[in-house]
Amino acid sequence: MSTVVGILLDRKTYLGIHRQRTGYERIDLYNKAAEHLGMTPFYMCLQHISEKSVLGLCYENKKYRLIRLPIPKVTHNRAMTLTPYLQKQLSLLSKSSIVFNGQNRHDKLRIHKLLSTIKSIREYFPETMAYSREQMVDAMKRFSSLYVKPSNSSIGKGVIKVSQKENGDWQVCWSNNEPKMLSERKAQDFIHEKVGKQSYLIQQAISLATYNGRPYDLRISAQRGDKGKWQITGIAGKVAASGRHVTNLAKGGEAKRCEELFRASGFDPYRIKASVEQASLLIVENLSERIPDMADVGLDVGVDHNGRIKLIEVNGRDQRYEFKQLKMHQTFNNTYETPLRYAKFLLNR
Repeated sequence: MSTVVGILLDRKTYLGIHRQRTGYERIDLYNKAAEHLGMTPFYMCLQHISEKSVLGLCYENKKYRLIRLPIPKVTHNRAMTLTPYLQKQLSLLSKSSIVFNGQNRHDKLRIHKLLSTIKSIREYFPETMAYSREQMVDAMKRFSSLYVKPSNSSIGKGVIKVSQKENGDWQVCWSNNEPKMLSERKAQDFIHEKVGKQSYLIQQAISLATYNGRPYDLRISAQRGDKGKWQITGIAGKVAASGRHVTNLAKGGEAKRCEELFRASGFDPYRIKASVEQASLLIVENLSERIPDMADVGLDVGVDHNGRIKLIEVNGRDQRYEFKQLKMHQTFNNTYETPLRYAKFLLNR
């Protein structure tokens, strides 16, 4: 079974395959893509992996079979490994399999440090530093608007936006709570209390372009395909809910086609889209030189009022649902097929 490709899922997703309860993972699209490419998808979870073999679900002739197979030569990782046990199991799997996207939760500070030394892409970074009370005091002197965010979380959890108003006080918006107006010192106290012992970063706020007065950013699906080369599979816009400062769909944001957003901001949609694609490719190509197994990511990219492009963050396990919401069916399908094309490239190599 030389065409077998391992698809590694979280245990809950794996167990939900028979009941078709797999959350954001559209298993049917992996099956369809694999059939088109002449491959056999083999679904696994880390709990069922031993040194030489793995128990999993093999999809053939429109049916799933629970079988034990030798560890596949190539594995597309869609599982989170946030515990020492799961990391140990992933390490075991990696001894016998080329696991791409093995690391799929990326610390925002680490990404910034890896990339900020590269001159050609430095222009795409808002100023970013590790949180400390001293850095916060300094940042509030230099910037009138900034974000304080967990360096290792997703879907906009725990993000604090801090903006100075004309009277010198600071407006502090934490998660989805009502904004507070505080003096500089009280704002610093409030933020310090919320951060506690967690790892946070401070980032200069980008003056994001707006759609009907609401800020938006972009989710870019960047993937390696059939020749191992990076490509931009799709771009979707995310508009913040009214009065909110995060654009995540899980926090009330709304998906919009990027061309519509660019037109609303007075940009030439084709020119700015081409610039976003070019910047995104430059970022992932450089990043994958430093994190070699990276092959399938979602970049959050902002465009400011002047059309300048800024990287907000890198998501190592893109859920891709913006494309589904926008009825961009071909793009949505392609986000599942492209990683399998890359897997086929690795198998043939």
